[in-house]
Amino acid sequence: MKQKVFVFFPDGVGLRNFAFTEFKTIGEQMGFDIHYWNNTIFSLKDNLGFNEVKIEDHSAHKLLPIYTRARKRAELNVSRDKFNDPVYPTYKFPFNYKGLKNTLKSFYTKFLIGVYSSEKGIVKLRERINNLERSTSKYKYCKAQLEEHKPDIVFCTTQRSTQSISALLAAQDLGIPTVAFVYSWDNVPKAMQVVETDYYFVWSDLMKEEVLKYYPFVKQEQVFVTGTPQFEPHFDTSLKQSRSAFFKENNLDENKKYICYSGDDETTSPLDQYYLEDLANAVRRLNEKGENLGIIYRKCPVDFTPRYNAVIEANKDIIEVIDPIWKQVGDMWNQILPAKEDFKMLYNVCEHSEFVTNVCSSTVFDFVAHNKACIYYNYEQPQLKKGIRDIGQNYKYVHFRSMPSKDAAVFCTDKKDLEGIVDAILKGKTSNVKEGLKWFETVAGKTPTKASETIWNTINHILN
Repeated sequence: MKQKVFVFFPDGVGLRNFAFTEFKTIGEQMGFDIHYWNNTIFSLKDNLGFNEVKIEDHSAHKLLPIYTRARKRAELNVSRDKFNDPVYPTYKFPFNYKGLKNTLKSFYTKFLIGVYSSEKGIVKLRERINNLERSTSKYKYCKAQLEEHKPDIVFCTTQRSTQSISALLAAQDLGIPTVAFVYSWDNVPKAMQVVETDYYFVWSDLMKEEVLKYYPFVKQEQVFVTGTPQFEPHFDTSLKQSRSAFFKENNLDENKKYICYSGDDETTSPLDQYYLEDLANAVRRLNEKGENLGIIYRKCPVDFTPRYNAVIEANKDIIEVIDPIWKQVGDMWNQILPAKEDFKMLYNVCEHSEFVTNVCSSTVFDFVAHNKACIYYNYEQPQLKKGIRDIGQNYKYVHFRSMPSKDAAVFCTDKKDLEGIVDAILKGKTSNVKEGLKWFETVAGKTPTKASETIWNTINHILN
């Protein structure tokens, strides 16, 4: 009899890894009976023809946002004190004191942080969160679904969604093994582990060390290194288009060489449009010296601000916009979901660009997988003023300490140097690819093409 696996989507962020890759196909070839336990508004049955168990009850305890925020800040306080490191407070978002309701919430959150900012306190706080979620109608609803469908294991596609807590508790209370996939390379130091499951799947040895470092209640035998399906499409050559086909499809000039500018979200890089403008100015100067360059602007999929429009309009002879193929199916950032077609788009943007430039994005890994360089901007813009976040703090975050050397990306630390750096990369005099590939291996593991297969083998190991 086939073992039944519930692949659980508490939100849409896991779709890219676990619905649009070959993950399901590989699992079925290995003999698993796969059902998608779907908490999102994206219908996997209607859009992809997958077996789907839809969660229609999305209730959460009214105190959950307060308690989870307190948990995050308490964990960051413990990390700050335990490791004597000032980086952890920089992960905190400011409290909201606008209006009486927000002020009361903020004061109650601060009270909880004061009470629970210790390792024992965090365990108690997590227990309190679990008790709150067990009291919800969603907990009872999910428990009934599990009793009806009787999966052998629940595989949760992200560890950071509060919408997953009640569902996973229901599974655990029924004795069903639970697994959480740690979704992103920067999540563990940022105190973004919302759930406690029986097992955790992580990208690399580095991430396993981090989980054990930051969460003493997790034991070594609970954490498995599997890699991530995120990068598998970059090694699928069936996605590759010819240069002429890609250029024709996207109205690009075949006589030009294109540099990709990968946009950032407004929180990470609030002045991001000015870095695009700097690149456009550098390209214009190089073109005046005989080059024939253009820019492909690929926006951050969850950024719908108009902040780039003026720069793009002023440089429309240089900048071509190729939007990621994502669809907005709701009002929240995590309801902006990728389409499967975006894998092919991103593959060919990487393949047919000369290199990429951005502020601290993981697209460095997408491009080094295609042996292409990456420029990281790391200088202040003159528009920076009080209340606007300086991008420099991004590079101080813990996940950037995983770089094998400062050469794992090409850092531009002064606007005046940008033109020369661009020219040097184009002429093969500067590159981060060699060190960038080492960094990629450190972060994503040694076998990035085998992640889906490894995940299924590990699920099989747990079940047997």
